Amino acid sequence: MEITDREFERLVGFMHKNYGINLSAKRVLIQGRLGNMLRERGFKSYNDYLDAVMSDTSGAEVTTILNKLTTNHTFFMREPEHYTYLKEVILPYMVANAKDHELRIWSAGCSSGEECYTTAMLLNEYFGREKSKWDTRILATDISHSVMDKAKLGVYNAEGMKGLSPEWKKKYFKQISDDKFEICQEIKNEIIFKPFNLMDNMPNTFKARPFDLIFCRNVMIYFDQPTKNALVNRFYDVVKPGGYFYIGHAESIPRGETKFEYIKPAIYRRPMK
Repeated sequence: MEITDREFERLVGFMHKNYGINLSAKRVLIQGRLGNMLRERGFKSYNDYLDAVMSDTSGAEVTTILNKLTTNHTFFMREPEHYTYLKEVILPYMVANAKDHELRIWSAGCSSGEECYTTAMLLNEYFGREKSKWDTRILATDISHSVMDKAKLGVYNAEGMKGLSPEWKKKYFKQISDDKFEICQEIKNEIIFKPFNLMDNMPNTFKARPFDLIFCRNVMIYFDQPTKNALVNRFYDVVKPGGYFYIGHAESIPRGETKFEYIKPAIYRRPMK
């Protein structure tokens, strides 16, 4: 199904205004991913479909269009140097400066859960027998309810688990079919899943109790630069002084557009003062 210029502009404007996603150069992608679905569902035009998306109060249609037009590809231990730095540098610092044995970590744009579960397993390994003394539950948010439902289920195939050691696979997963593995309840209990649109203002609770570490990796690739800069500055406001901010290695933050201090590729820190 062909999309008219006016329909294309309307769809691009809707996605950018509400979700920060820049699709201005994605006309072919939009037609390829939506055209057949619209035809199969009986929509006569993209305008008819957008009307349905905007009038649907359940959120189901928004989830559908977001899933169609963005990619939720991820895997365990993605960008492993981030986890090495977390274990060797950030966690010792966080533990030395923690109050009430609590660490606050946010996985923003958590997708299907591999990132937050990897982090939870690393924390479990790091603290060992001392783990029960610490509150290290991770906030995991995403705009898509369907990918969060998959994350809560915690079932993955072997392909996405290649980055995990045999020891972790044995310790933290149970095999439920030839190619399906479910993460253990102990690790599931470490994650608090909540829907959140990164284009919204940060909740007051985030500002009152800022984070030690925020992951926002491979999420901002869909945003134009002004949207990205504004979001990074909102993240800055909810990171503790001395706290860290992770982005994806395919992403970058212009030095003059943020108060975050550059540490190394894809790792930033809020200065102590």
